Amino acid sequence: MDVTPLLDTATEAARAVGPRLRKAFRSRPAVTTKRDFHDPVTEHDRAAEETIRAVIGARYPGSVIVGEEGGTTGSGDLVWYVDPIDGTANFAAGLPFFCVSIAAAVGGELVAGVVYDPVREDEFTASADGAWCDGTPLRSAGAGADREATLLTSYPSPHDLDAEGEEALRRYRRFLESFAAVRRPGSAALNLAHVAAGWSDAAYGTRVSPWDVAAGALLVRRAGGVYLGDPLAAGDYLAHVGGFALEDSTLAEVAEKPRQTGQ
Repeated sequence: MDVTPLLDTATEAARAVGPRLRKAFRSRPAVTTKRDFHDPVTEHDRAAEETIRAVIGARYPGSVIVGEEGGTTGSGDLVWYVDPIDGTANFAAGLPFFCVSIAAAVGGELVAGVVYDPVREDEFTASADGAWCDGTPLRSAGAGADREATLLTSYPSPHDLDAEGEEALRRYRRFLESFAAVRRPGSAALNLAHVAAGWSDAAYGTRVSPWDVAAGALLVRRAGGVYLGDPLAAGDYLAHVGGFALEDSTLAEVAEKPRQTGQ
């Protein structure tokens, strides 16, 4: 099928909320929480998702939309995964590392995705034909080993610490000792976009939802990188640039875990 209209719709929907998010950025918006105080949400998350849903609904009425804020609506084989602000904590605090993430899947297969950084106005897009940033083809290439590589991760999260205790801290210490740099930027979707672009070398996250990673996973794979995990099911993920020696990496000990999620 021609997925160009799906990609165009995802891009239009993502860009439609850009002006609002840029205007609200660094306004210190009021924050409420969902699961706990580590899981913030603002009025802008909800309003942005409403706008995105309206754009998609106008082009593909009745299709399924799985949104972080609005839950699941619609029916059929065409499913949209929407995170209106991935990195809400950064957005609310005024840190310029957050994005809009939208992906389309048909019959359980990802076919189009966009990760849009409204601050830098970087537009990462992917389809069966490849992956691009602002129209320039992406090539997910970089370091081949830990000691030259930059790892982007949210691990360990407070939930990882609750579940794993001291083991989570020991594993994180190994990351710090092994990698040239370990960073915790705070947006899984944008982490994956940066791996797809070859701006970082690996990304690892736990307990993510499909709206967090669906578009980013497609970006990494279409750019020639590796994504381990099921991007359409809740679970863990691991991604790296092409040519990275995962078998020799400290990430190898967790590599099997993402493969098993969402099966």
